[in-house]
Amino acid sequence: MPSDISTSGHDAARDVLSAYIVCAALWLVFATFVGVLLSFKFAYPEFAAHTSWLTFGRLRPIHTNDTFYAWASIGLVGLAYYIAARSSRTALYSAALAWAGLTLFNVAAIAGTITLAMGINNGTLEYREWWWPIRLVFLAALIITAWNLLATVARRSTEDIYLSNWYTIGAVLWTCIIAIVAVLPWYQYGLGQVAVSGYFMHNAVGLWFTPMALGILYYAIPKLFSRPIYSYALGVFAFWTNLIFYPIIGSHHFLYSPLPWWLQTTAIVFSVAMLVPVWGGSANFLLTMRGQPERLARSPAMFVLIGVLGYLIGSSQGTLEAFRSSQQIWHLTNYTVGHSHLTMYGFVSFVIWGGVYALLPRATGKNPDSLLMGIHFWMATVGIVIYVLALSIGGTVQGLDWIHALPFIESVTDMAPFWLWRAVGGSLMFLSHLVFAWNVWQMTYARQRADVGATLAAEAA
Repeated sequence: MPSDISTSGHDAARDVLSAYIVCAALWLVFATFVGVLLSFKFAYPEFAAHTSWLTFGRLRPIHTNDTFYAWASIGLVGLAYYIAARSSRTALYSAALAWAGLTLFNVAAIAGTITLAMGINNGTLEYREWWWPIRLVFLAALIITAWNLLATVARRSTEDIYLSNWYTIGAVLWTCIIAIVAVLPWYQYGLGQVAVSGYFMHNAVGLWFTPMALGILYYAIPKLFSRPIYSYALGVFAFWTNLIFYPIIGSHHFLYSPLPWWLQTTAIVFSVAMLVPVWGGSANFLLTMRGQPERLARSPAMFVLIGVLGYLIGSSQGTLEAFRSSQQIWHLTNYTVGHSHLTMYGFVSFVIWGGVYALLPRATGKNPDSLLMGIHFWMATVGIVIYVLALSIGGTVQGLDWIHALPFIESVTDMAPFWLWRAVGGSLMFLSHLVFAWNVWQMTYARQRADVGATLAAEAA
């Protein structure tokens, strides 16, 4: 590729990646600050209870939606753009489209946050609480992103499409379909609404965040460990089996509901089948990383390793939870909250951090402070372990109290110490995000950009 195209293309990819990651980091700090407020409301119910916009019912959807659609979505898309351009050895198709998409993502998140705080929402539809015009703005951002990624990969200078782009482009295309299905109004009534809710909220995780995060892993791990992915074929196999098995399993959230029994059973069967892509993909990553423990010390690889383990453990746990016998204990308890944080935080967030620490310095030529990166890692890791263990143990106690027909207040009393530990873990996680935001600033706009010509030449070679 001509050097002038390489340099200008790298500059565009660098600027886009930097802007996306800075925005994502700011949303992470805000969304998790709201999460810390929520965690203390469990331990201290009277905390900020007399202000309408600080009530649990308004703060909780702000926390979840901003975590999903502002922090994670913007961070993943920024990394996907950079990976698409670099792996295809071409310039980003349109930096203007990338900037337009970032603007729309932020507009949707800001409008969604304000309207939810005002009490304007889409009802009790989990992860769909944003008012429908706001979700249309988010859908527009997805469509722009899909077009830009497809066009970038289509003009690649390599013969094959790199595996990461399979996952990221697939994720954006699938999510456009999911978002359209979720916004169409004519079956959003009665059991139709229940079925669509299961379809949307689970596929938002399994067909948006999961393949996007896996696409980042398939690029970042070979870069960090200086070796090719263990098995390209296994990665393709995991890609297609994830697509086959995942779309139907959302109904396992509504076992024992009026949904057709066959639909519930099918969701359970496909939840078990999900072990195939999960274990196959996890083995692919772990086998690629094997034999190089020295690369884990104060490096982005330690975030990647936790992300892979979070994917393996969290997804396997999801299969276990899908059984009717398991849901008799855990359904509607705090156990499921711990599970959702294990997957979205222990898997997706750690993968984003690993991708940022691995790829952003390659783009800007500026490395984070290794000590601060280590502080971020350990506070986040210890925090999520405390968080998940507290809610897993407490949620099990909670479910057993209900099974034994104890007074409901007994389950509240039994959960009290676990909610306090949840607040402790959440506070550690939030503090780690402040360190991450500072590291991002140091890797992007803290001082004049370093010359990356030598880095480009080395990577091209």
